[in-house]
Amino acid sequence: MTKLLAALAAVGLVVIALAYRSARADPLVRTMAVKLPRWPTGAPPMRVLVWSDLHLGNRATGPERQMRLVAQANALRPDLVVLAGDYIAGHERANAAVAPGLAVLSDLQAPVVAVMGNHEYWTDAPRVRQALVAAGVTVLANTAVRRGPLAVGGVDDMVNRRDDISATASAIRSLGGAPLLVSHSPDIAPDMPADLPLLVAGHTHCGQIVLPFWGPPVEVSQPRYRCGAVREGARLVVVTAGTGSSVMPLRLRARPDWWLLTLGP
Repeated sequence: MTKLLAALAAVGLVVIALAYRSARADPLVRTMAVKLPRWPTGAPPMRVLVWSDLHLGNRATGPERQMRLVAQANALRPDLVVLAGDYIAGHERANAAVAPGLAVLSDLQAPVVAVMGNHEYWTDAPRVRQALVAAGVTVLANTAVRRGPLAVGGVDDMVNRRDDISATASAIRSLGGAPLLVSHSPDIAPDMPADLPLLVAGHTHCGQIVLPFWGPPVEVSQPRYRCGAVREGARLVVVTAGTGSSVMPLRLRARPDWWLLTLGP
């Protein structure tokens, strides 16, 4: 029995080490081309990088890794970077003390738009928002902004009941252009208006810890929106695993990723 327990403990330590390594791994780059309605005539396609769940303050995402991620994002040469929330790890106001580390985002070479996530409101949303703005990021909260041929609408955090899809949709329509909807949580998808066919989101970490034959011990979203590109009729929901982790600096069978979308007519 002693030998068996020792063997199980050794296997457990190996799994934890691999999960820690996975949490710090470079993100997979997932690609997809998506056609959008109302694309302005003659406008070229746009490459949009979807990045979520940075979770600064967790041992998996230190300053060196964050700088490396920014360099990797620049190497992909996107026309626009969309940040889908959860820039801070933890649940206490003091956890937002790492917000100045978001200054590294100022090194992104493409324009950046963002929405807030649940961890921002659980910690110190004004402080995080200020850090994002100081880094040159446009933060959207139930409003929209025009970026080239795209009308990008950002829905505020659903988990903290700050979302207003109707107001965001109206803001998108008022700008003209092709619609792109951004939210931290993908669970707003069933309430999306029919004329907004594309949603990009994060929040789920693709399960973060996905056990064989079981799946994630905890689901933070509807299981069908856990990870990847989900088509529901004419609607497409793209959910990124993000690059950070919350609570434990571990990922198991849910490697970090981001999406590089080519949007066009």
